[in-house]
Amino acid sequence: MAESSIEWTEHTWNPVTGCTKISPGCKHCYAETMSRRLKAMGAAGYENGFELTLHPERLEQPLRRRAPTTYFVNSMSDLFQVGVPDAFVEQVIDVCASTPQHTYQILTKRAQRMARFFAHRESPPNVWLGVSVEDQRYGVPRIEHLRSIDAAVRFLSVEPLLRDVGVLDLAGIHWVIVGGESGHKARPMAAEWAENVRVQAERQGVAFFFKQWGAWGADGIRRNKKANGRQLAGRQWNEYPVIELAVA
Repeated sequence: MAESSIEWTEHTWNPVTGCTKISPGCKHCYAETMSRRLKAMGAAGYENGFELTLHPERLEQPLRRRAPTTYFVNSMSDLFQVGVPDAFVEQVIDVCASTPQHTYQILTKRAQRMARFFAHRESPPNVWLGVSVEDQRYGVPRIEHLRSIDAAVRFLSVEPLLRDVGVLDLAGIHWVIVGGESGHKARPMAAEWAENVRVQAERQGVAFFFKQWGAWGADGIRRNKKANGRQLAGRQWNEYPVIELAVA
């Protein structure tokens, strides 16, 4: 496990690494690039690069941490991709349930499988479930699958935002994150696309978090992402869903 530089979480926990591309949002996957670097560096757990790899030895990692922590689960993979057995997913969820002091954020592009998985299983109250929404064609349909799951928090990661996503039905959604793409091949995000999502979240009473502009600024100029900042519509948006978790 590692402390995370991702603005909306604290630590990452990767019992699975490696993935396959299924939609336009995957094209310039940061996890793929990072996995290749880690393999070249000889980092433990990345001997297979970005090939799907299960790490059962990592399942107990959150059990060793008593301090309440927010974990992004599988920042280097997708827990619900083909090739990860249901039995292993169940082990991951069991760890989440047995550590109620922690909060777990699970994000997927395989929304249909996630919905099927939880159709007859309970989602622990400390698990937040989310889907990626990069455009209208591939991303927006995932929202309906997410909405069908009984979860304490359902969230959208609208990153990288590649197109205007149009009108969004955010009923049953608790949190929306928006961000542009990073990296030397990053695709630009138009300010009006991001603002469209923000306005709809505000109107529908959904917490909104603007993560980053990425490699392209609001003015359409490419520069270091830190220089582009995190302001949208003149301010930073760091809202989180308000929930109450019962801690054993």
